[in-house]
Amino acid sequence: MDKIIFATGNKNKMIEIKMILSDLGAEILSQKEAGIEAEVVEDGTTFEENALIKAEAISKIARSMPEYKNTVVLADDSGLEIDYLNKEPGIYSARYMGEDTSYDIKNNELLRRLEGVPKEKRTARFVCAVAAAFPDGTCEVLRGTMEGIIGYKTAGENGFGYDPIFYLPEYQCTSAELTPEKKNELSHRGEGLRRMRRILEERLGKQDENINCK
Repeated sequence: MDKIIFATGNKNKMIEIKMILSDLGAEILSQKEAGIEAEVVEDGTTFEENALIKAEAISKIARSMPEYKNTVVLADDSGLEIDYLNKEPGIYSARYMGEDTSYDIKNNELLRRLEGVPKEKRTARFVCAVAAAFPDGTCEVLRGTMEGIIGYKTAGENGFGYDPIFYLPEYQCTSAELTPEKKNELSHRGEGLRRMRRILEERLGKQDENINCK
């Protein structure tokens, strides 16, 4: 396994992914870097379903390309769940208030919806489901999470998306105020990718039976 394709066009996400998987011993390519321009419709009802949909779709295209026919494809679906808001925005995190709406606007709207809500009811988590589609048509999917609360204001410049409002009481800062290295250590994506890395390493040495992609 000398290359892995990650089914995303998100540049910020790719920076994190390449950092987390830097010691895997494989070149990590975004689907754009691999020359795959496909748009995948994410119509699943869970983070896991959407991650599998993306991984399987891009894997089918990759297997038709001679240079990538034996390449593993990874995909993730991630988002923010706020308990007080019935786990909104959830799987619609990227599309909340419209895909082209800035996260400054999205974050301020969520803070507005939580005005007056006490700290103990502001519990939230980042969720990341990571799927791997293998060249033999099998796949694996798993989940990573990071627990916290929604703060009372935006803070921090190091993250992206909802990071500036996601407060970590243990560290007394938002995830946007963490260093990139610390964020990768603690984050939902970091947890999910580290767990998936163990599966990838196992698959290098043996061919176990895996859950079939739908």
